[in-house]
Amino acid sequence: MEQPISHHEALVFAMVTMSAVDRTMTDAELRRIGEIVQQLPVFRDFDSDRLVSLAETCGEILQEDDGLDTMLDLIATCTPEELHETAYALAVEVAAADLRIQQEELRFLQMLRDRLDLEKLVVAAIERGARARHRRL
Repeated sequence: MEQPISHHEALVFAMVTMSAVDRTMTDAELRRIGEIVQQLPVFRDFDSDRLVSLAETCGEILQEDDGLDTMLDLIATCTPEELHETAYALAVEVAAADLRIQQEELRFLQMLRDRLDLEKLVVAAIERGARARHRRL
């Protein structure tokens, strides 16, 4: 059976959902998504010109009844298991981009890590790494 979306799309959906879940997509978050897509090897063969249309599609799905559950299902089922940690790490990066993590964002991260079935130590390491990268004096 063919997947409904590619792993690239699933990873983008994880980042866009993270940005949108608090109903405010900040410039810092959007900039960070663009940087991630341009820089990370996992997106090497992804057409970054599709980013805006994918973000719009993600928003449309999130507006539907049970949109968040649908999105979590898409992310979990269309991201290969070896990229589950990557999907979570990308969502954490977007959450940390504006240096303010809202309650809705924390809840989405919890739901995402549960849906991706990530180990607690892996989650802690990803989150600790993001804090270290974004820390300021």
